[in-house]
Amino acid sequence: MRFRRMESILDAVGQTPVVRLKSLERETPGVKLYLKLEYMNPGGSVKDRPARQMILDAVEDGRLTKDRILIDSTSGNTGVAYSLFGAALGHRVQLVMPSNVSKPRKDITQAFGTELVYSDPMLGSDGAIEKVKEIVAADPERYFYPDQYANPSNPRAHYLGTGSELLEQLGDELRCFVAGLGTTGTIMGTTRRLKEHARPIRCVAVEPAEALHGLEGLKHMATSIVPPIYDPSILDEVRPVGTEDGWDMSDRLAEQEGLHVGHSTGANAFAAWEIGKEMAARGESGAVVAIACDRGDRYFAPMKWEQSYLW
Repeated sequence: MRFRRMESILDAVGQTPVVRLKSLERETPGVKLYLKLEYMNPGGSVKDRPARQMILDAVEDGRLTKDRILIDSTSGNTGVAYSLFGAALGHRVQLVMPSNVSKPRKDITQAFGTELVYSDPMLGSDGAIEKVKEIVAADPERYFYPDQYANPSNPRAHYLGTGSELLEQLGDELRCFVAGLGTTGTIMGTTRRLKEHARPIRCVAVEPAEALHGLEGLKHMATSIVPPIYDPSILDEVRPVGTEDGWDMSDRLAEQEGLHVGHSTGANAFAAWEIGKEMAARGESGAVVAIACDRGDRYFAPMKWEQSYLW
């Protein structure tokens, strides 16, 4: 797959590697820990998968044409993917995002010619959702609004891609899958595919422990607009993770594993590490894999990584 020939950048999405976290495994004897490096997608995040699927499905059935502007709300990563693929396919893109999202994300999307509309930073991703709906309602014929929170193509991308890839990569060794709750597409689609496997695989969603949190891209469901694609009944557990634990784990992965990842990834890895310790305490074996959503450079510019830790 490394040397495959591609017709366009859209063909570069998927087939991301998994990497072991051997420093964390010192505390999970008998249990292997992995991250699936979704930041190795061409747009640098897990959101490349649903953005590509939503665009291709809409082009195929005629909802997205060259005379319509693709518009959606985003905290950043889906917007980067929309911008990348929109440029590659010749579609105009407009994005609504909270004005406090990281500067690198704003710069990257605008580099592809995307127009940005900013929503109230105090209202977070929910404020961006409300604003994009107002814009579309005012001129519905002008826009194609994929609505990543309600679009079945979002989880479908992970059912077809992420879940199938994990089964190929880890097979019967896989015991637990961990992903964060944002649009919920990753955990929904991947879980549905993994639950079809012959052996039972536990699927755990991660959400911020607090309503006001610093885990950008993740939703505290009790205080958020719940995405229509979210179905908690298929999950084995929803596990809260504190902001400090997510940030600390991001630093630890950089310093001990050479993986500079974002804070939502830190939260996913923290949950996987905790689950691994619990499995080890019960004498269980196998593998736990978590999603590495994006790289730390998406957050690096406005946030200083200056703390020092000892393990």
